[in-house]
Amino acid sequence: MVRIPAFVLVIAALLAIGVACNDEGDETESTATVERPTAGPTEPRPTAPVGGVWSPAPGTTWQWQLQGDIDTSLDVAAYDIDLFDAPQATIDALHAQGRIVICYFSAGSLEEGRPDEGEFAPDDAGEQLESWPNERWLDVRSANVRRVTEQRLDMAVAKGCDAVEPDNVDAYDNESGFELTEADQLDFNRFLAEAARARGLSVGLKNALGLVEALEPSFDWALNEECVAYEECAALAPFIAAGKAVFHVEYVDDEADGEALRDEVCADATITGFSTLIKTPDLEVWGLAC
Repeated sequence: MVRIPAFVLVIAALLAIGVACNDEGDETESTATVERPTAGPTEPRPTAPVGGVWSPAPGTTWQWQLQGDIDTSLDVAAYDIDLFDAPQATIDALHAQGRIVICYFSAGSLEEGRPDEGEFAPDDAGEQLESWPNERWLDVRSANVRRVTEQRLDMAVAKGCDAVEPDNVDAYDNESGFELTEADQLDFNRFLAEAARARGLSVGLKNALGLVEALEPSFDWALNEECVAYEECAALAPFIAAGKAVFHVEYVDDEADGEALRDEVCADATITGFSTLIKTPDLEVWGLAC
């Protein structure tokens, strides 16, 4: 125990009496405040959720970086980073800055090279994803697939993620190699949302535009790729109407073309309320925001 000299205590007491008696007519109290950086000119930076899951509002600022060394200096409310590849020190650093951490993983495909790849059974995986030679669709009806999924959610909790972005949750609408119905996909996606929320994790619906109306109540936000390019953004209106963020990305192959695409995309009325970024498909640090 640190002992405080008696004369220090006396001085402190006299100072306290002086403050209390100073200018009886002045009702303004002098209090110490700590200014925190903001994610934008009007948006307060959120803190990690306490007693509930994070529920971002339309317009919430964000960064999506799945490859390369994470640049933690961007003044945004939330970072979306890879569950497996992001170092724990990066997650801790983002939290120290008051940022929300979203952790990406593929819930509907088997990706070669992931550390838990061997947890899947041979018959869990079907056809290769179009344009992704190292990924195969998963049978979302499989109890084992769901077991591995829950292990990944547990990992997200252990690493301190505030939210998860489960990818490839639309196998029913692709050549998956399985006879999956829309009902099968709805059941799996609701399982995902319930399992995440049960662990205190916020969860986003990735693409799967044909399921938005049915699944909006189960998810806390949405993430979409290229709805402007495919003229599909109106399908995400239920999330905006419910006061939930829509994180949105349009891609450009060359960074030099980014500003022109941003001017075009950001003027599109169908993305009103969206949190839109222009990125390159590699999802490294570069990007432009509306």
